[in-house]
Amino acid sequence: MSRTPVVGLALGSGSARGWAHIGVIQELEKLGIQPQVVAGTSIGALVGAVYVSGQLDEFADWVQTLTMRDVFGLLDISLAGGVVKGEKLFGFFREKHRNPDIEALEKQFVTIATEMKSGREIWIRRGPVLRAARASCALPGLFSPVKVDDRWMLDGGLVNPVPVSACRALGAEIVIAVNLNAQLVGAHMPRHSRDAVTHNDANATSEERSLLQKLANYFISDDEDAEPGLLDVVSASINIMQDRITRSRMAGDPAEISLLPQLEDFALMDFHRAKEAIEEGRNLVRRREEEILGWIGQPAAPLQV
Repeated sequence: MSRTPVVGLALGSGSARGWAHIGVIQELEKLGIQPQVVAGTSIGALVGAVYVSGQLDEFADWVQTLTMRDVFGLLDISLAGGVVKGEKLFGFFREKHRNPDIEALEKQFVTIATEMKSGREIWIRRGPVLRAARASCALPGLFSPVKVDDRWMLDGGLVNPVPVSACRALGAEIVIAVNLNAQLVGAHMPRHSRDAVTHNDANATSEERSLLQKLANYFISDDEDAEPGLLDVVSASINIMQDRITRSRMAGDPAEISLLPQLEDFALMDFHRAKEAIEEGRNLVRRREEEILGWIGQPAAPLQV
């Protein structure tokens, strides 16, 4: 009698494009596929943490309500180690979501971080899931490093942007990888996002509108032909590096199923566009349904009438 293989899900880095992970997971579960192993890097670590702790659907509902004003409201701007400290954002997650220890989960879960001092790839497999996710989300120049076990950690995308290898090490026989690094984008939000940030909100004070304007000026480029700013350079450099690392690592250890969401126009801070990204994740699984089920050996779920 044949058995269902151990399925691993490798959720890659990619900033706002990472909301596509939500749609991928939701659609896989509709097909009856529940990965036993989940590995996440950066935004993939955050979505993975929410998923393995059983909170994905409510999290999906929440992120689809976000406006650009909400996104900026969750940022704690700092010049120490990064533009955003990340404590306010992850503090909000801890208040709104359960934060179990990894050791207590039914699924195996690991996040990927980069040790700042040595450049080593660090796998975090114990402690609270949100702490493990935060350690993986420290994009240089944007999110501040975080200290774990007396070591400063940087974004896991610097060493392993799509953690197929971690899935393999935890026993996955079939790995579904979600690679968000196939389309490179600039650091700044596209100009059409400016109105979403700086619209005349009747409930905003003049001080709030002034702060939003300053943040918009930092993250949004008005002139694509202008000399690139600091964040443009940092983000583009990291994106190029992660793309090259992803190609190299996945060539040496390819996933059985590699999903590439088509989100070319998503920029670094487009977190307010979750609905689009989630739908692309769902559609991607639907387009590849036959192939996915062929690898895993499960019949398609019956149509809902």
